[in-house]
Amino acid sequence: MDLIRFFTDQLEREAAISRRVLQNVAAGKHNWRPHEKSMEHGYLASLVASMPSWIGMAILQDELDLNPAGGTPPPRHTWETAADLVAIHDKAVDGARKALGGTNEAHLATDWKLLVAGNVVMTQPRHVVIADTFTHLAHHRGQLTVYMRLTGQSVPSVYGPSADDRKFG
Repeated sequence: MDLIRFFTDQLEREAAISRRVLQNVAAGKHNWRPHEKSMEHGYLASLVASMPSWIGMAILQDELDLNPAGGTPPPRHTWETAADLVAIHDKAVDGARKALGGTNEAHLATDWKLLVAGNVVMTQPRHVVIADTFTHLAHHRGQLTVYMRLTGQSVPSVYGPSADDRKFG
C-alpha cells in the first residue's frame, strides 16, 4: 500500500469538508462555550482550521513539546472572520501536502514524540500520528458543528446531509 498516496487522498477529502464547515463559522462567538469545562468556540474553530498542520509537523519535526521548559508553547491562531479561518486552514493543508510530497514510507515508520515540559507523553511511528490526526480532526470538527448548531449557525453537509444542507458532502 502506498501510505503517502493514501494520506494525501485522505487529506484532500477531509480538507474539503473542514473548509465547508469553517466557511460557515460566525464571528462574534469566540468566547462562547456550552459548558464551563468545554473549549471556547473561537479556540475550537482555530484548532480545526490549523489541525492539518500537524501532518507536516509529524513529518518535518521529531517531536513537539506543548509546554517547553523555559520556552513558549506553540502559538495559537487568531481570527476574526470565517475567511480568516479558511486562510489558516488553506495554509495548513498546503503545508501538509508539501510535507507528504517530500517524504517516504521509511521515514513515516520512524518514531515521533509528544512532550509536555520535557517529559515524553507519547511515542508513535509517524504514520500512526498522521492517521490519528485525521480522527482527531473529525472529532473536533464534529464538536465545532455542534457548537455551530447550538449558537444558531448553519451547519453544512459533512459526510452526509444536515438539516441546513441537504446534499451529500
